[in-house]
Amino acid sequence: MSTLDHDGPGALRVTPGAIELNADRTAAERMTLVIVNTGDRPIQIGSHLHLPDANAALEFDRSAAHGFRLDIPSGTSQRFEPGVSRRLDCVTLRGHRRVPGLRLGKMRGGDLDG
Repeated sequence: MSTLDHDGPGALRVTPGAIELNADRTAAERMTLVIVNTGDRPIQIGSHLHLPDANAALEFDRSAAHGFRLDIPSGTSQRFEPGVSRRLDCVTLRGHRRVPGLRLGKMRGGDLDG
């Protein structure tokens, strides 16, 4: 029988406490959306997907969501079963705020400033 090594390679050292996601965001960089899956199959939205580029079966205010992503931990996603709705917090994209994507031309340019 092996014993657990808490100090070796690959060991996780976790400090007690909580981390607030995107704590530096202002109220203008946040919003809450209600998203509904109107389709007949489950749909997932990843943590860094530009929301207007999400599956067309998801119903929400895409225009208001331009330049936003879900406010969830990096690498995670939210799953929507058919007919399910969720109220989710969203935050603006950072950096150059350019949104190259799979649906080029849907939102021209992807620049929040232009």
